[in-house]
Amino acid sequence: MAISPAKDVNVMSNNALIKPSELEARIPLTATAEEVVLDSRRQLEAVLNGEDERFAVIVGPCSIHDQSGALDYAARLKPLADRLSDRIMIVMRVYFEKPRTTVGWKGLIYDPNLNDTYQIEDGLHRARKLLMEIAETGLSSATEFLDPIVPQYVSDLVTWAAIGARTTESQIHRQMASGLSMPVGFKNGTDGDPQTAVDALVAASTPQAFLGIDHDGQASIVETRGNRHCHLVMRGGRSGTNFDARSIGAAAEALRKADAPTPIVVDCSHGNSNKDHTRQHIAFREVLQQRLAGNSDLIGVMLESNINAGAQKLGADPAELEYGISITDSCIGWDETVDLLDWAYEAIGSDVAVPAD
Repeated sequence: MAISPAKDVNVMSNNALIKPSELEARIPLTATAEEVVLDSRRQLEAVLNGEDERFAVIVGPCSIHDQSGALDYAARLKPLADRLSDRIMIVMRVYFEKPRTTVGWKGLIYDPNLNDTYQIEDGLHRARKLLMEIAETGLSSATEFLDPIVPQYVSDLVTWAAIGARTTESQIHRQMASGLSMPVGFKNGTDGDPQTAVDALVAASTPQAFLGIDHDGQASIVETRGNRHCHLVMRGGRSGTNFDARSIGAAAEALRKADAPTPIVVDCSHGNSNKDHTRQHIAFREVLQQRLAGNSDLIGVMLESNINAGAQKLGADPAELEYGISITDSCIGWDETVDLLDWAYEAIGSDVAVPAD
C-alpha cells in the first residue's frame, strides 16, 4: 500500500516493538520479587499515610548506565538498608530514562550500548532484568517514568515512581500516574514553584480516561480509578533552593488549599544543591532537622549517590568510562552516603513507631 506524501515526512523507520506480555514471559516476575515489591509498596504507603514514622530515603545513581555497577551498588546498599530499617526506609534509585534540556544520552532503555544505536528493545530487556535482580536481593527500586509506554514493561517491579520537573505539567503524565500501581512523586517545575506539582497530584488522584497500550501492545482506551498515593517532591529550580522551612511551609499550605495529600519529599540534588553534589548533604541535614523539630509533612528525601563521587562525560568510546561514576548528574560517593545515613539514623533515635507485621 502506497504511503501518502502527506504522512511520515520526517520518519526514517518504524519498527515493531516486543509486546509487554512477551517481555514479561521472557523475564517473568518471580514470587520473591513480587513479594518484595508488594511489601515495600505497603510500607511506603504507610509512611505517606503517617502510619509508619520512619524516614524514607530514595538513594542511588542519577542514572543507570552499567548494570554491573548497579548490582554492585545494590549489594552494598542492601545490608545498609537492613541495618537502618527500624528508623529509615531505603529505596534504591534505578533510573533508566533521562529527560534532556536539549540533547544528550537519554538513558539505558533508549541507548543501552551508549553509542547512539538506540537498541530500545534491548534496553527494555536490560531494564527489566536489572529490576528483577535487584528485587531478588530483597531491595526495592524507584524510577522516573518519562515515556508513558514504558510502565507496561517494568512497573510490576517498581516500588516508587517520579514524574520529573519537565513533565509534571504534562497532562499525559498526570493521566499515566493516575493508573500506576505504586506511590508517585511529582516534582516541582524547573522554575522552583511547587504549584504545578500540586495541580498535578490533584489531577493524578482523580479518575482518568486516556489513550495507551495494553499488555499485548494493543492501542487502548485506559480508564483509571486515580492514584491515592501521589505526593509532592521539592527539588529547587531556577529561582534557587526550596528545602528551607519557609518554602516547605508554603508548599504544605498550597497542598492543603488544594485539598491534596500533604506528604513532602525533598530532592537534595538538582536545584536544591545548585547541581553541586558536594552540597547535597546541606539539604539532607536541614530537612531531617525540620522533621525532628516536628514537621511531619516531611516524610523523606532523595539522594543522588554512586560508588564513586562526581560525574564524567560520555565520550566516543564507552569502554573508557571510569567504573562507578555517573555519566549524567554528579553524585556523592558511597562513603559519604554511608556517613549521611548513619548520621540520620543516630539523629532520629529510637523513638520511631513502625507498624507490626
